[in-house]
Amino acid sequence: MQSAFRIGFAHLWETMAAESLRHGLATSGELVQMATDVWRFNEESTTAMMNAFNRATALLMVRRDQERSALVDVVLRGGMGNPGSVLEAADMLTLPYDGTFAVVVAHAPGLARQALPDIEPTLREHDMGSAWRLTPDAHIGIVSMRAAAAIDQLVDTLRQQTVRRAGVSPCYTRLDQTPQALHLAQVALASSARPDETVTLFDANPLPMLVASAPSTASRIGNQVLGPVIELPDSQREQLLTTMSTWFAVDGSADKAAKLLYCHPNTIRYRLRRIEQLSGRSFERRLDSAELYIALQAVLHLPEVVRDPLE
Repeated sequence: MQSAFRIGFAHLWETMAAESLRHGLATSGELVQMATDVWRFNEESTTAMMNAFNRATALLMVRRDQERSALVDVVLRGGMGNPGSVLEAADMLTLPYDGTFAVVVAHAPGLARQALPDIEPTLREHDMGSAWRLTPDAHIGIVSMRAAAAIDQLVDTLRQQTVRRAGVSPCYTRLDQTPQALHLAQVALASSARPDETVTLFDANPLPMLVASAPSTASRIGNQVLGPVIELPDSQREQLLTTMSTWFAVDGSADKAAKLLYCHPNTIRYRLRRIEQLSGRSFERRLDSAELYIALQAVLHLPEVVRDPLE
């Protein structure tokens, strides 16, 4: 378009200059001024044209994004009572209906802001198709992979891209199963409590997933088992919970926990004994230890609902 404007104004100027010289209609100084006016008009016209083109393009992109987002929503909702609409939406999104899929849910870094900027072309470079929807508080995607083994590549790619925490569902094989996968991805997202854990795969940590999938029950268990610990002053509570979490993470080694927490192994043992006294359970008994671990997961992953829901 810019070339057309330039050619048109060049032809206009050449014609005006030739006629003026032929008939003596303008002096050399007047021709210079005319040239200035002609190219100014060219610049103004080109700018106006480009601004209109950019506005039209932006509106078209917004419309396409809205339509694509609506199609993704159809799949996420399982067709909203019409199974055939999932197949139709998949076709329009250029996603297969049968294949290997996973749902990704990532916390938005701000109101209606993408948690995974440019994720679609990035995944395409790894031979993965995807379609995404942005909600006020989450960035949600359906990812199509060639095989279930590609889930590790997906998680690695997300870890490099995400600016906030993200949860990934297990693999599934038909797009009509997307609503269930969405739920599991949301559970995985809710279960990621460690600050350094940006992406959580549902299948990677079964117990935290169990806690996150039943928050009310988990809250009651956490309060029942670790209630006296929870009621301690903030500094003491955090100290005991951190010690307990670290001890479990190193397979019950006081020496290893002490190195990580920069204290003496006897200090670790003293803190564990205090937890045992407060909870009425022993780390030495397997069943008690399991209850303590589950209760700890409830406290760590559900910090806002650790009180007994029946109180």
